[in-house]
Amino acid sequence: MKVIIIDDEDNNIENLQQLLQVYCPEVRVVGTAANSDDGIALINQIQPDLVFLDIEMPGKNGFELLKSLSAYNFEIIFVTAHHQYGIQAVKFAAIDYILKPIDIEELKTAVAKALKKRTAQQQNLQLENLIQILQQQQVKTEHRIALPTAKETRFAKTEEIIRCESSNTYTTFFLVSGEKIMVSKPIYEFEELLADYQFIRCHQSHIVNKKFIKSWVKANGGHLLLYDKTEVPVSRQKREELKDLF
Repeated sequence: MKVIIIDDEDNNIENLQQLLQVYCPEVRVVGTAANSDDGIALINQIQPDLVFLDIEMPGKNGFELLKSLSAYNFEIIFVTAHHQYGIQAVKFAAIDYILKPIDIEELKTAVAKALKKRTAQQQNLQLENLIQILQQQQVKTEHRIALPTAKETRFAKTEEIIRCESSNTYTTFFLVSGEKIMVSKPIYEFEELLADYQFIRCHQSHIVNKKFIKSWVKANGGHLLLYDKTEVPVSRQKREELKDLF
């Protein structure tokens, strides 16, 4: 698998190259770039299978680089600091990222996932979705969250999600269409991602879209009644927050 690395710091490029050579022999670094403009030219010239991309770079950052491309026929792994701008969008689009300093096991896992996805598709729909999110930051109802299931990655508009319910390390999304989508991730990973989209975690096992709440029934400890007649429990810790909501 052909790989290019785009990072403005030479030592980061050299370190990643060495790690890939030792721990990921199934990939081959065929080019590197120290800025976005050179990175764009390199992507167009080499047509890589996988791009390691730093987010923060002088001039154009990594997101602006991606917006400059006309096609996304490659997988991508962001190399980033956790606090950097846009990391929430990366998570929302379910795109892999690894934190600096690079953890070897995280690197091996991300590369293995990229290899698997690369064999299954040509156009990277998750990356296209990320670009749309970045271009429509103010129109949150249009944002689609990527939900990786056992068979595929589904994209659901936030306004079409009624609620989420967890079972151990799995989370099920309930859509207005009546469809249920099960994702093999715990519910806490979605709490922060959905908070900006008018969702509230009312219970250890439940996140609810506020616009689908009909009423708060206080009897028997209290629960939320949704417009589809679903009853969702409310934890004791969340009662004060719900009082402020209503």
